[in-house]
Amino acid sequence: MALGLKFLQQGPGAGQGSGPSFTVGVETGVFSDGASLGSIAAQYPSVRFEPLGADWLDSPAALKMDVLIVKAHPASLSTTLGWLTRSGIASRVVIVLEMADIASTRELLQEGAADVLPAPVSDAAIAVSLERMLRAPATAQKPPARAGEIVAVLKAGGGVGATSLTTQVGVALASQGVRTCIADLDLQFGEASLYLDLPNAVSISELISNGGDLSETPFATALTAHSSGLRLLGGAREFLPLDTLAPGQIDDLILGLRRDFTITLVDLPANWTAWTARLLALADRILLVTQLSVPHIHMVKRQMQVLATQRLEMIPLTLVCNGVSADHIASVSIKAAEKALGRGFDVVAPDDRPTMLAAINQGVALSSVKRGTKLEKAVADLAEKIADGLVEKTQPPSRRIW
Repeated sequence: MALGLKFLQQGPGAGQGSGPSFTVGVETGVFSDGASLGSIAAQYPSVRFEPLGADWLDSPAALKMDVLIVKAHPASLSTTLGWLTRSGIASRVVIVLEMADIASTRELLQEGAADVLPAPVSDAAIAVSLERMLRAPATAQKPPARAGEIVAVLKAGGGVGATSLTTQVGVALASQGVRTCIADLDLQFGEASLYLDLPNAVSISELISNGGDLSETPFATALTAHSSGLRLLGGAREFLPLDTLAPGQIDDLILGLRRDFTITLVDLPANWTAWTARLLALADRILLVTQLSVPHIHMVKRQMQVLATQRLEMIPLTLVCNGVSADHIASVSIKAAEKALGRGFDVVAPDDRPTMLAAINQGVALSSVKRGTKLEKAVADLAEKIADGLVEKTQPPSRRIW
């Protein structure tokens, strides 16, 4: 059974003769996979689906429905955005966006849309959104979650060592008694579980396939623990499409992780999607990892430009130059790279591949392989900055080169 279908099929009053509990308006043409509104509605006796014509924007009846599922197109986005602003019911609207792009998705979410799904959309994808939205009244009285920090890890291209650095920072934080989690959301190339020697760790793909509300998952006990105390939400066990996750699922996931951990490091794929944009918007800090080369510096500039385009430039950014060797510096100096970027690096981590590789192969902290290395000190410096909130946008970054 697909995620979210059980609640919608049974409904809160199922078996009690109470009839449909919710009204969902669906714009004609939303489903492009051949499924009819009638066949979909037949699966969910607790939901009354009503077709919406092309004039739904001017329909007073639409404003009274529990949920609206409507189409949008980037070419007419201003009309949809204006209606969301005026209607006062944006939080009850699911947008099926044709020719979906990051900018349009973000604008719709910023205007308050409950969810944005790329077209073509299936009934299963719609069910995921409806499950989350129609459960909201029953969970509205849940106690507020503890406000743990979310640190989103971005890469300036592949091969910069972001995952190895993230796992070591997570181990360092957990070893200091900080309730720390790593969430590996690189759906296609996530390797955090291998780097920590936790191949059987609970994975994000398992959580998705199990269904249910991600915000209610007991992450503090359900996730596999490393010997340091670090908890890991492992990457997908199989190669998944990048659009497997939806922005609404990210909302629920982040809510649960904030509740259970003081700091969660979220390892993201290099590609931008609607859900990665949503996660970055929810993050308390962004950790951007690069290496010292001309191509990588250009990639950092591009990532920073995208962050600005997405209006995320006000989120504190920690910039790490990883794997720096004497050969790198001889080719491109630290100062030249910082000048090109218009800002300094917060941490410069040295190239110590033998120690890092040994730590990865054994799934242990750097100190277990060799104590007192410059790389270990750089990781400790980065962990300290994340834990203590030392990096602020309004202040010039302090930086040590180890």
